[in-house]
Amino acid sequence: MIDMFLQETLKTQFYNYEKGSKFRRTLFDFLGNVSQRLIPILSTAAANNTVLDLQDILQRFAFDNICKIAFGYDPAYLLPDLPEAEFVKTFDEAARISSDRFSTPFPFLWKVKRVFNIGSEKRLKEASSELREFARNIIKEMKQELGNKSSLETVDLLSRFLSSGHSDEDFVTDIVISFILADRDTTSAALTWYFWLLSQNPEVEREILREIKDKSESPVYEEVKDMVYTHASLCESMRLYPPVPVDTKVAMHDDVLPDGTVIKKGTAVSYHPYVMGRLEMLWGPDWEKFKPERWLQGAGDGVHNNGTWSFVGRDPYSYPVFQAGPRICLGKDMAFLQMKRVVAGILRSFKVVPAAKDGVEPVFVTYLTSKMQGGFPVRFEERAN
Repeated sequence: MIDMFLQETLKTQFYNYEKGSKFRRTLFDFLGNVSQRLIPILSTAAANNTVLDLQDILQRFAFDNICKIAFGYDPAYLLPDLPEAEFVKTFDEAARISSDRFSTPFPFLWKVKRVFNIGSEKRLKEASSELREFARNIIKEMKQELGNKSSLETVDLLSRFLSSGHSDEDFVTDIVISFILADRDTTSAALTWYFWLLSQNPEVEREILREIKDKSESPVYEEVKDMVYTHASLCESMRLYPPVPVDTKVAMHDDVLPDGTVIKKGTAVSYHPYVMGRLEMLWGPDWEKFKPERWLQGAGDGVHNNGTWSFVGRDPYSYPVFQAGPRICLGKDMAFLQMKRVVAGILRSFKVVPAAKDGVEPVFVTYLTSKMQGGFPVRFEERAN
């Protein structure tokens, strides 16, 4: 039933289900070097027994990473003094207010505030203007840089995008902001919950450490490509805590779902990866358990078997964490490479220990992406070589 609905909206009738004008109005307004900035900060924290907010650290890392990869720009947000970044604060505020538009029980209120330019809508308008100015400055600098070159020498996505002939500044500005949201918030959210789950499941952490040590002599790409158990554990973590917990489309035309349900033009339809990842009908009676072995063949009961596992992916319509069909996430493979590189870099050197009292579980909250309410305070313990 669920997978039929997703196949209908994400594949068979892909062109009929869009974000829709309502949701457009509501939301309008290559691997980073892990050791270069991230590891020294964690080493200092470990030496001083300092508590850090790992959610914040991962967001800083992801922000620097996506800006460098996509735009050839280094915001230097992940530095030892953890500098304030007005852009990031503004970005988070805009995302929160935009998300609140969806969750309000009285949608007309935000529309009234927008018309009169008051309250949260006034702040959203200001924040959106600041964000677009930031993006335009990046684009302006890139255009100037490209104009001074006789040939394309850089590999960042923005320079290649501009060099291909895209000159609509508003369109390119939207691309810049979307890239930041798509990478910075999703990968950091996935990794935040991942490290919390590892802290609660030491047997899984031990297996990942075995794999990291087995692959430690391989080149970076080969190292992460062959980390099968780690890949499975990331998939399992995102099953329980997907970076995008809910997604909504709007029917552009009348439709009838395979089960006979009539969908009228303009109807909003949603699917919930968070809920789907916790359904017994999809994952069995042990759905609550953090169990990477459910993604593996040859794993037996989870006993180490010298790396002879093979990864078995799930139907994307049962596991739509990266969407499915024509809308499947283009950055999926890059995201896994980045996450596995971060996991290997951190766990090889440190044990991540939550600073909260035993038994206190973090709270899952949702804006446009998932967050850990109040951050994720942790300590880092150096591992013996």
